[in-house]
Amino acid sequence: MDANVVAELEKAGVKVEDPMRLFIPVERDEQGQVKVVGDEVPVRFGDVTAHVRLQPISALWTGNKQPPDFTRPPFPEYEPFFFLVEATAAGFCRDTRHAEVDQEFSQLYRHLARRPDGHHKNPLFSYLRAAARLYLSLRDVSQAEFEAVAQRLHQSAKLHSGHIGSTNYFQAVLRQVLGA
Repeated sequence: MDANVVAELEKAGVKVEDPMRLFIPVERDEQGQVKVVGDEVPVRFGDVTAHVRLQPISALWTGNKQPPDFTRPPFPEYEPFFFLVEATAAGFCRDTRHAEVDQEFSQLYRHLARRPDGHHKNPLFSYLRAAARLYLSLRDVSQAEFEAVAQRLHQSAKLHSGHIGSTNYFQAVLRQVLGA
């Protein structure tokens, strides 16, 4: 958890007690290209967008709490974490008008689990990483918990994959997050 981020967001009018009401919005440059999210991260809460400087994921891990078995839901304690990442993924696909294929989502989540502070050629990765960094800035999360959540997201996307080019993960999971 990062108390400075919490204070900055609250000062901007963002209610941090419910991460399920937050997401990382897509930002574009002057040419209309999607910006890659760096250290300065936009955070949307309703009509309010605040920009905060977030630490790397590895600097935000707290404690050594072990995660539950994520093979069978429910896991209500972790729902806000999943929701923040998936709401950001869904918003990215909506705003770019491009539903990533299941295999790409699976690879991005796997990359997030393996190289949480790394980079990827797909700009969506920077948004997924930013959502995870935001959540870890708001709540205490151990390295084991983070890795388990990222691995569960990877498995979810992989399990929805019906064939090369399928967008089942977006259709079945992310559209529910959007309420569509």
